[in-house]
Amino acid sequence: MTTGAQQESRTDLPLPEQDFVDAAYERLDALRASYRDRQGRIHSTHGVGNAQAWTEREALSAHLGEMAARLEGVEERLVFGRLDMVDSSTRHVGRLSLSHEDGTPLLVDWRAPAARPFYQATSAKPEGVVRRRHISTRDRRVTGLEDELLDASHAEGLELQGEGALMHALSEARDGRMGDIVATIQSEQDRIIRASDKGLLVVQGGPGTGKTAVALHRIAYLLYAHRERLERSGVLLVGPSRLFLRYIEQVLPSLGETGVVSVTMGDLVPGVRARASEDEAVARIKGLPAWAAIVKEAVRALAKLPKGDQELRVWNRTVTLTRGDVEAARRRAKRSGRPHNVARESFARELMDVLALRLAREAGDADSEGRVEPEVKRSWLIEIRDSVDCRRAINTAWMPTSAQTLLRRLYARPEVLAAANRRARSPLRPDELALLVRPRSAPWTISDVAILDECEELLGPMPTSSAPSKETDGGELERARAAIEGQNLGGGIVTAQMLAEHTAEQESWAPLAERAAKDRAWAYGHIVVDEAQELSPMAWRALLRRCPSRSFTVVGDLDQRRGSQRPASWEKALGPAARAFAAEYALTVSYRTPATLTTLAEGVVARAGAPVLYPMTAVRDVEGCYRVTHVDAPEAAPASSRDTDPLWEAAHQARQIAEERLDREAGASRGRVAIIVGAQRARAWGADVDGDSALSERVALLSANATKGLEFDSVVLVEPGEIMSDGIGDLFVALTRATHDVHVVHAAALPAGMEEW
Repeated sequence: MTTGAQQESRTDLPLPEQDFVDAAYERLDALRASYRDRQGRIHSTHGVGNAQAWTEREALSAHLGEMAARLEGVEERLVFGRLDMVDSSTRHVGRLSLSHEDGTPLLVDWRAPAARPFYQATSAKPEGVVRRRHISTRDRRVTGLEDELLDASHAEGLELQGEGALMHALSEARDGRMGDIVATIQSEQDRIIRASDKGLLVVQGGPGTGKTAVALHRIAYLLYAHRERLERSGVLLVGPSRLFLRYIEQVLPSLGETGVVSVTMGDLVPGVRARASEDEAVARIKGLPAWAAIVKEAVRALAKLPKGDQELRVWNRTVTLTRGDVEAARRRAKRSGRPHNVARESFARELMDVLALRLAREAGDADSEGRVEPEVKRSWLIEIRDSVDCRRAINTAWMPTSAQTLLRRLYARPEVLAAANRRARSPLRPDELALLVRPRSAPWTISDVAILDECEELLGPMPTSSAPSKETDGGELERARAAIEGQNLGGGIVTAQMLAEHTAEQESWAPLAERAAKDRAWAYGHIVVDEAQELSPMAWRALLRRCPSRSFTVVGDLDQRRGSQRPASWEKALGPAARAFAAEYALTVSYRTPATLTTLAEGVVARAGAPVLYPMTAVRDVEGCYRVTHVDAPEAAPASSRDTDPLWEAAHQARQIAEERLDREAGASRGRVAIIVGAQRARAWGADVDGDSALSERVALLSANATKGLEFDSVVLVEPGEIMSDGIGDLFVALTRATHDVHVVHAAALPAGMEEW
């Protein structure tokens, strides 16, 4: 039973728990100030006598800054729970662990084992809990309390765990950013959050089941439970879009965690920012696992044997480079198993050694047994490096190549791609190859990135000069001089040159996330993938090589997969990652979408021939949450301008109705409304391509695909038939974005199951 459900303060008197909340915030403020003060003192330290000491100081400063930033991200709802135990002890539960100055516990971290009963205890299994209290706060002020008695002798009539707090959270208006659910985690969600990190864990969840929130809280939990390991290796979060990453960006800092690397598949390869997408047919081809063999053959073809022996001019002499010399060097370099550009170094070095010895002997610089002194050999190597003929011959036989150069060449020269495809035993058909042709200047697409990563893996980094460029070196020197002068470093021992060189080589104080994001070969300790049902086999290959431990949390919904081909199971959807599959959890309770709308959405896709694989149960319903307005006008082409389209006027009116309701129920200008249209109409009506308005404005005009992962208080759905033509998954997504109501506006026929109710 609930003994004080959401006691809203009716006076200016503080509610119970206010004193404790004040004490917790006081301690939090003190710790924040302490870290920043210590960081400031570290920077004001004088007399650092060598580069190593300077490096250590910078590393400590960075660590203190990271700890301070972790605490500074935690502000709202620092304390949200209390457990009264059978042994008369009490535990307050919050976002992070806090202790008094004397070291005695003050606040229990929600991830700690001691906090688990807050989420798992029930009347049937109270786990030693007599009373569980939910504490609601706003701006450091206690605004409400809800108590649940869990002792077995008082079990009759108990409500669901956390029901009041949960319903209060669900009824709040959206603010354009995803919030955490740390105060309302349900028991089924908690079990997933705390599950083992071994192998690949799939979280299947329909719209509004909280799968993304679970994934983010799982990141926070794993960083808490495996801090030492994951702080060294890091966590990678892969989201479906930059908009989505901005939408969720506040969640982890609010839980006290910073430093997670967040990317989209378009950003996975450093130096590449792919934003463009392609039609389903081309994207499918580029995602096929056959590209692993095709790229391998394309890289192999970069090393070429000359047609015959070559006469090369070195200084004032001529030397012969035989075909056999090249063949032997190539064979040994390939035998090493190293990437193309890395193996080329040993290939080039061997040929240069062959030529240097040959020149020395021909010049009479060898002894009677043909041996050449190292110093003499080095002098000839210098001449070979300066020889245009030698450089050309070696580069022609084994040219260093970047991933982007190679892939652009494959797309722009059909004969080159066809040849690589033949050597790979022709996994792609001629009609599929034809769809891939495009000019070198074409921008990278998201589907290209996984292939680029495969190229990077097989090619390796491009060779770079061992000496820094003058521009870079000059900049480092200038910064080093400023450091020495401003902080009294060196004392005549450390020079600017020494400090610059050490800085260039040692960046250990840089945040892990920053270092990991720049390093394509970084091995992460755990990877979380959202909207994972959209990933191709090639995309999975790219992610697998970034996590040798195969520790993954994979989040998605097969029923929301774009395109016409929905996998029958996650084992099939995971492609090469299926070998690491360890467990699957299904979230089937929708906390976002009213029951009427979930039933409608599932019925529509079933009538379209794609019944959902994972039916949902909604925890609530909203009266009048579905409306249909038929526009009595000739069907307007999706490409028509909104200024002349009667559907736009009808959508505008529906939006006004939604805004008026939000003003009454949530307050002026609070809440979010989305006008969702098909892809073609989105372009014609000037929809927000990047979705920025979904985060910053009360009303956003978006395509159905752009709304994936987002939620709104109200949705105005324009011509659902057009959205269905983009893919049944798109319509399923559009119908399930609203927390309160959907208003359909149409002139054309509605998809079956969406008749005017």
